Amino acid sequence: MYYVYVLLSLKDNKFYTGYTNDLKNRKKQHDNGLVFSTKTRRPLQLIYYEVCYNKQDAKAREKYLKSGMGKRYINNRLKNHLKSIKISNGDEIN
Repeated sequence: MYYVYVLLSLKDNKFYTGYTNDLKNRKKQHDNGLVFSTKTRRPLQLIYYEVCYNKQDAKAREKYLKSGMGKRYINNRLKNHLKSIKISNGDEIN
């Protein structure tokens, strides 16, 4: 099984979307600064994931979630959660 996941950078309030076959280990890699794309954007919060049964479906879903429509999907799907997150300066994420 493969996981498509979305991380929220609490530093810049932007999403990072990826896929993996080991979500727990991949999250640890992000948290420990071992992923080039996110090492300067920590801390990161796992805010969403989906399960796919094969790699091709996971890659296709990742591509969709990175698109404008996919980002709107995530924002709509998680709108209450995203509104409730407070970042360090006290602002809310929109």
